[in-house]
Amino acid sequence: MSDMSKKVREALDVAVDAIGGSAREGQIEMAEAVANALTDRHHLMVQAGTGTGKSLAYLIPGIVHGRKVLVATATLALQRQLVDRDLPAVVPALEKLLGREVSYAIYKGVGNYVCLQKMNSEDVDPDAELVMDVSSLEKDAKRLIAWAKTPGVSGDRDDAPEVDRRVWAANSVSGRECVGADVCAFGSQCFAANAKGKAQTADVVVTNHTLLAIEIMDLHPILPERDCIILDEAHEFMDRATQAVTDELTSGRVLRAAAMARKFMPGRLADAFHKAANDFHESMVDYGESVRSELGSQGRLEEIPQSLESPIRKVRESAQAIVQSLTADDEIIDTDAMAERARVKGAVNEVSTTAATLLKLGDGLVLWYEPTFSTLHLAPLSVSDVLRENMLKQTPVIATSATLTVGNSFNSLAKSIGFIVGEDLNAELSEGELDPGNVQMLDVGSPFDFANQGVLYMPKHLPEPGRDGPSIEVLTELGELIDAAGGRTLALFSSWRGVEAADAHLRKVLAELPIKIITQKRGDAVGPLVARFAKDETSVLLGTMSLWQGVDVPGNSCILVAIDRIPFPRPDEPVMSARASQADAAGGSGFMQVSLPRAALLLAQGTGRLIRSVDDRGVVAILDSRIVTKRYGSVLLNSMPPLWRTSDKAVVQDSLKRLNESL
Repeated sequence: MSDMSKKVREALDVAVDAIGGSAREGQIEMAEAVANALTDRHHLMVQAGTGTGKSLAYLIPGIVHGRKVLVATATLALQRQLVDRDLPAVVPALEKLLGREVSYAIYKGVGNYVCLQKMNSEDVDPDAELVMDVSSLEKDAKRLIAWAKTPGVSGDRDDAPEVDRRVWAANSVSGRECVGADVCAFGSQCFAANAKGKAQTADVVVTNHTLLAIEIMDLHPILPERDCIILDEAHEFMDRATQAVTDELTSGRVLRAAAMARKFMPGRLADAFHKAANDFHESMVDYGESVRSELGSQGRLEEIPQSLESPIRKVRESAQAIVQSLTADDEIIDTDAMAERARVKGAVNEVSTTAATLLKLGDGLVLWYEPTFSTLHLAPLSVSDVLRENMLKQTPVIATSATLTVGNSFNSLAKSIGFIVGEDLNAELSEGELDPGNVQMLDVGSPFDFANQGVLYMPKHLPEPGRDGPSIEVLTELGELIDAAGGRTLALFSSWRGVEAADAHLRKVLAELPIKIITQKRGDAVGPLVARFAKDETSVLLGTMSLWQGVDVPGNSCILVAIDRIPFPRPDEPVMSARASQADAAGGSGFMQVSLPRAALLLAQGTGRLIRSVDDRGVVAILDSRIVTKRYGSVLLNSMPPLWRTSDKAVVQDSLKRLNESL
């Protein structure tokens, strides 16, 4: 064992003791692998099942090495766990062991912090005017302002009182609209600047996938320099990177930018932009009405619709003229006016840039129209090449999650992130660049005994899912299982239609039982729903995709996880369908290369909601017979925790009844 490995083992022991835990073989194996990756500067993909303690397994080696570590997560819950629980618990003990100070910080995008300049500005912009026009928002606005003036607050949206999104928009700015702390009258008090300043000097910085993806994809420095990147919840990173660089153009965004420009610089240029914005809005409404019935949810487009091309071009030209005028105008000295100009320029330039990208639509981009909010979206078909060049060649990356493999193979997810798997790197590496093919892949398992703690129920007798939501047979089966479990059920659905159908059915068949049904509604925050579910041990929580991942409810409240169907991507999901079509056109299989891996990872995440501690017991019921009857079912099963499997309904009901009675 090397000296560094010994130091990491010793530090891990100290950290585990500090949180009152015990050593775990998988955690030790992962920590040593991370230490080796940092020492040798190679990449690492490590699948660490629930209960491994993977956060300490990657934090401790980075801290012991004395490296600048950037941790990027997909969920707020994990960010909070790291900054509010894990690091505060172990850092004092590590500082004593290492004989030096260890610092850490959290950093998010500018829009996640209150903008004091905008909040205190005498000039009312369109965002603030909207709040002033809606009397019900006034109380929210006063609460937010009072909080922002409280000494010692972070200014972070996640710490702020819960307010309407319109109130938050009226008191925050995007990165493009920020004038910068150096010239802002509130620069010394700026919440975003102070958070960034703390992060610049910290040993460990925690951020989110989206901010990291924006920096990597745009090659625009936002986050501090680092010696390594930890991608936790790495199975999400490719999708988050795609979302981060997806452009969207809505009439609301264009009209807002036009109103800001007209207020700040009234005159011919602003009038022209205002007219172009209104024309674009009318064209989008007309187009939406003409295609709404045939597109359904959303429709992929091969090119810009003819009726929208001219309005978009006029928006781009008039917006570009305003940006050029604002860039040439350097006479403003007043800081408030400078800040307002920065907001206007940022908003207008964003519209101009997006419109220009739409007009020169090229290969490798996916365009679609979403009719609910009349939005044109433009996304990259693939992000792996950019991630390889701008991330994997530059910095050692540790990618970890409880679910990284599809059918026992890392390859699918590795390729999506940009790693070179099973082929040679075509391009030569420049001096100092890392090899994206030099990646170790490791599965350290889980400390849980899945086969003895849980049952996987796969009924063969149910009909295959159709397009109209869960069948009556599936809903009946679900009701009977919930009855046997005495509630205590997390029911996961692949669509809102499924949630609504289950809610209607269960309220009838369970009406006489002391079981409370908690149903997720569109727009509901996940946290409060999960808290209610965890608190009421005989309740049922019905929800869709946002509940398939990150829900952590150990104990008696959840002994049954029911899944209505295999979560294959919807046929009308633009980016996934475009990637599948590309795979088919290249002679491969879009289903096997795109749809199945996506479903396997999500199904594994959903299944993983059941066993969250060594004491948990229960059943996962997949109410989709295809997992048994189709050949691809083996790929799905090999991607999931190794629960004991059965198709015997009587055995499952009896198991749930006995478990419920024992609680």
